[in-house]
Amino acid sequence: MTNNPAQIGKLKCGVDQPLCVIAGPCVIDGRDLMMSIAESLKTACAELDLPLIFKASYDKANRTSLDSYRGVGLEEGLKILEEVRSSFDVVVTTDIHLPEQAAGVGEVCQLLQIPAFLARQTDLLVAAAQTGCAVNVKKGQFMAPWDMKHVVAKLEASGCSDVLATERGTFFGYGRLVNDMRSLPEMAKLGVPVVFDATHSVQQPSAAGGTTGGEREMVEPLARAAMAMGCDAIFLETHPNPDASPSDGPNMLPIEKVKPLLAQLKQIHELVHQS
Repeated sequence: MTNNPAQIGKLKCGVDQPLCVIAGPCVIDGRDLMMSIAESLKTACAELDLPLIFKASYDKANRTSLDSYRGVGLEEGLKILEEVRSSFDVVVTTDIHLPEQAAGVGEVCQLLQIPAFLARQTDLLVAAAQTGCAVNVKKGQFMAPWDMKHVVAKLEASGCSDVLATERGTFFGYGRLVNDMRSLPEMAKLGVPVVFDATHSVQQPSAAGGTTGGEREMVEPLARAAMAMGCDAIFLETHPNPDASPSDGPNMLPIEKVKPLLAQLKQIHELVHQS
């Protein structure tokens, strides 16, 4: 039986809980920048009384081009995430791509993230579940929301009762994603907290030649719409200068816009969940 709310380290996400914020840069690009972004997010969430899970990837394993920047690697990435966790007393998360990565990542992160393209990979899900950590699975762009029941069942059968399901858009035609907001209450029927990934939802895969493009201006309205549909958490990738980010810059939110948006989302979340 899965838990709702889910227990993620020291915090809970789901029914009767505050809006949970999963945020950070797309990829780890040096220790100092990660610490600066984490400090800004921690301050913003503390002032709004919202729980924060800091997210950054040590390896972007599904980049469009072989020449694209992938990250600092597993060992260095986990060292930086551990420093963020201890310095700012926050829950941290990152994605895993191979079953053998799960145990090591689970020693640092209280939440393991399964990328959308790998949502159906049984061995990866089983390995993540066996760490004892909470697991957040991004719904594949090729999957219907009700198909996530099989993902949840795999995790539950493998020993994980703290599961989150994330909507991040569905393929529509070529080179763009579309959000069917009905997927949020559909996935909620599975009995797990539901996350809306507002930044990956505006991706335009391969639209910038050898890299992914995006419609950054659509992040905020989509996030507000998702809150109105009753989701439990918001996922945002952010950067002080998104255009200078080595990964997913076109769809990331400038960090100065994060707090004003979160303030709006908190109000909508509280209004929707009034008893």
